[in-house]
Amino acid sequence: MTTPDTQRPRSGSDILRTALRRNVGAMAWGTVLMGLYQAGETAFPIALGLIVEHTMRDRSPGALVLSIAALAVIITTVSLSWRFGMRILQKANTTEAHRWRVRVADCGLQPVARDVDLKSGEVLTIATEDADQTADIIEVVPLLISSLVAVLVAAAALGLADLRLGLLVIVGTVAILSILSVMSRRIGSSTREQQARVARAGAKVADLITGLRPLHGFGGNHAAFGSYRKVSTEAKRQAVTVAGVNGAYAGTAMALNSALAVAVTLTAGWLAFDGRITIGELVMAVGLAQFIMEPLKLFSDMPKYVMMARASAERMALVLNAPPVSVPGPRRPAAGGDLEIDGIRHGALRGLKFRVPAGGFTAIAAYQPRAAADLAAVLAVRVPPHAYEGAVRVSGQEVAELSVEAVREHMLVNPYDAEIFAGTLRTNIDPSGRSRTVPEAVEASMLTDVVALHREGLDYAVRDRGANLSGGQRQRLSLARALAADSDVLVLHDPTTAVDAVTEQLIARNIARLRRGRTTLVITSSPALLDAADRVLVLDDGVITAEDTHRNLLATDRNYCLAVAR
Repeated sequence: MTTPDTQRPRSGSDILRTALRRNVGAMAWGTVLMGLYQAGETAFPIALGLIVEHTMRDRSPGALVLSIAALAVIITTVSLSWRFGMRILQKANTTEAHRWRVRVADCGLQPVARDVDLKSGEVLTIATEDADQTADIIEVVPLLISSLVAVLVAAAALGLADLRLGLLVIVGTVAILSILSVMSRRIGSSTREQQARVARAGAKVADLITGLRPLHGFGGNHAAFGSYRKVSTEAKRQAVTVAGVNGAYAGTAMALNSALAVAVTLTAGWLAFDGRITIGELVMAVGLAQFIMEPLKLFSDMPKYVMMARASAERMALVLNAPPVSVPGPRRPAAGGDLEIDGIRHGALRGLKFRVPAGGFTAIAAYQPRAAADLAAVLAVRVPPHAYEGAVRVSGQEVAELSVEAVREHMLVNPYDAEIFAGTLRTNIDPSGRSRTVPEAVEASMLTDVVALHREGLDYAVRDRGANLSGGQRQRLSLARALAADSDVLVLHDPTTAVDAVTEQLIARNIARLRRGRTTLVITSSPALLDAADRVLVLDDGVITAEDTHRNLLATDRNYCLAVAR
């Protein structure tokens, strides 16, 4: 049976209903305590008016002590109910926001990509700001109910003094909410647009950070920064628009609330002057007119927060409702086994066919970098099986019939631009902490000099994206991670382009030795890696045009010699 936590919400309203349903208990206790707080606040001017009325009739010390004790009880109730009520609500709010962040992050990190037109920076904004604003509904509802309680208690107390005062509060509150509910709709649409533009700016930042080095390399940084400035300026203008709408809303709410308080005060003064209410009731009415400003402010702010929460929930629904790009099969590949590419047509690949035998070390010399990148993408399952012709078989089973998790557990494709994470050398090499071949992987990738260079060794701190490592060190660290995974099938794409020729020669020999008896495919133009392979396949114009050992190809194929000789 599907639980509410795993059930996919259909819309932003479904997300809000799920959040409310999941926190009914916390909201009930919060509503009770915040209701007590608002009732206590309302009781204070009522009690003050009664004390004045009673004191004017009976001026005894006992009455004074009793009055002070009553005020102390009210103040204590107000203080404790607010403290514990907000603690319960804020804990529930934070917990609910965390749940939705995890849900959005889970969608973004699933092996099968979601069919949604959002970049990673936009998904990050949805997982942070939108998740927080959606969870605010947990506080909004109890505060709305407690504010309503305060307004009703104040209206009832004033109605007991004079029916016209009570009716004035009720009619005024309804009129204020009617006006503000219309204004809140614009806040919702403006906020939705602002969140979208902020998300686009965040996506642009993420793209810039990823490509900053190559941008500096060919002088494209000024054009890239100009593009970001344009997106950022649009986000700023929309933020100013939203701030203006919110300011107009807040100003209107304050003006209307003040007008109601003034109307109650003046009406009470006129009734007292006319002798229809007593002095104590006048004090109570004036006190309630001042107090009612706070619950009215909270009450009038609620439509705005509801619209903001709904706008954010609808943006989260974009991610949570997005269908997967492909539906993977349920099967798992057998241990060991070979790798077969059968008639793949995708991008620059034109009916590509080859087979890497189980336990073999095969290298592919790709004359066109685009073909190499397309082949790596297909093998890494970044391209869904239905998006290309032909089949990829692992241990004799088509990838379309296997789960993506199983494929990636069995076959590791290490890209030339693999990410380096903030942490240590050790956590980058062995993120799971379960590898038994870390020392061998460090030695095979020639990362030993980096480890020896620092007193902390493998515990040397690495900055985000390897900012404190050179290009060659980052590449060797990525290679060490791929080798430490010790997968049945390993595919390496240009693993040594940033290292010198001597180090490259040593790495090639080490890979051949460490991976002996395990299926290995290297897509490269490195003579050292090509020479270390059992056989070399030449990939030209999207198909395999030659197959032999590296040395035989050098001796017999002039085009191959020109392509790989350095």
